[in-house]
Amino acid sequence: MKGWTYILECSDGSYYVGSTDNLTRRLAEHQAGIGSKYTSRRLPVKLKFYKEFDRIDEAFYYEHKIKKWSRAKKEALIEGRYHDLPKLAKKIFKKDR
Repeated sequence: MKGWTYILECSDGSYYVGSTDNLTRRLAEHQAGIGSKYTSRRLPVKLKFYKEFDRIDEAFYYEHKIKKWSRAKKEALIEGRYHDLPKLAKKIFKKDR
């Protein structure tokens, strides 16, 4: 079963990341205020990005991966600036001893 990961921009400018097996239906649910509690309070929403996968579990995995990304990294993905994604990754620094 195919799946999609998507990013919505809410009316307050925030981003919502989700995944589904039916993108058209899911977007209609969000716009109707029944998609999620988060988006129902921030209508209307706009589809800013989506990616199709051969399997729903791949879409679900990708959703959880990009939910953790910074706003700047999500915006680079939305804008197709894939070359910027590595440098926008969170850097973990070890404490100097």
